[in-house]
Amino acid sequence: MARIVFMGTAAFAVPALRRLSKSGHALLAVVTQPDRPHGRGGGLAPGPIKQAALELDLPLLQPEKASDPAFVASVTELTPDLIVVVAYGQILKPAVLDLPPLSCINVHASLLPELRGAAPIQWAILRGYTETGVTTMRMDAGMDTGPILLQESASIGSGDTAGSLAERLAPLGAELLIETITRVESQEAVPRPQDSSRASYAPLLRKEDGAVAWEDPAAQVRNRIHGCNPSPGAFSFRSDRLVKLWRAEVVAGGAPEAPGTVVDAGEELVIAAGSGRVRLLEVQPESRARMSGREFRRGYRVVPGERWSAPPARPAAG
Repeated sequence: MARIVFMGTAAFAVPALRRLSKSGHALLAVVTQPDRPHGRGGGLAPGPIKQAALELDLPLLQPEKASDPAFVASVTELTPDLIVVVAYGQILKPAVLDLPPLSCINVHASLLPELRGAAPIQWAILRGYTETGVTTMRMDAGMDTGPILLQESASIGSGDTAGSLAERLAPLGAELLIETITRVESQEAVPRPQDSSRASYAPLLRKEDGAVAWEDPAAQVRNRIHGCNPSPGAFSFRSDRLVKLWRAEVVAGGAPEAPGTVVDAGEELVIAAGSGRVRLLEVQPESRARMSGREFRRGYRVVPGERWSAPPARPAAG
């Protein structure tokens, strides 16, 4: 059984840590990023991996930077065979990558070389993919450029959000990790280089990236809403009041209206897009709880013909 150091921070990494803790391998330490300010009070809060590590009573390290010489020395003293990295949030330097004799293994939430980068799940939905998956790879000094070890695909439904897709991909990645470690230990793993000519990128999303442009086709509007759920959150403006948009579906047919126009659709909250219409299923007014589109339409007296809008500046999904 391998001696392993696990590095992770985000919730996506928790199933992998829990699965690894039950695998019989020796978990020497869990490395996660320092506690960060959270909530309106700005108090420091532990991340999901720290919470899981404390629950599992595992040794914990929280360096500010993984390149810090003191941290590298601490990991060196542990003499790991493998370092496993899942949604850690920092690019590792050769000082760490070169430590374990069996290499550093990463679990990435896409079918590499597609969607290299920090937000592959969100961008898979934003770009309208119908399939994605998870990849294990041997890490190198690049950003998600190392040779592929194993891959597993998963479908994306029209109702999927980034949150629901992550919940399905995380346990898939955990099982793929265990199989990868077994193959690496037994020297049965056959790494294959990535075809960089097929590479695409998935950068971190900013708050302003959630702005919905109603001039986009209805499917693209739906994809932005779902791809930004739960973070950074999609939004539009009704007059000067911000409304967060959490779930939507495409509505076919209907006469063409100006993009952003509320359509006469009975109790439903339907808004015209550049082509087609979007039914808003779940929304959230400022400083209020989430509610259905129907509840918002009734409670906030939304009338057909009114126009919704959003700031124009935000990146395209293509």
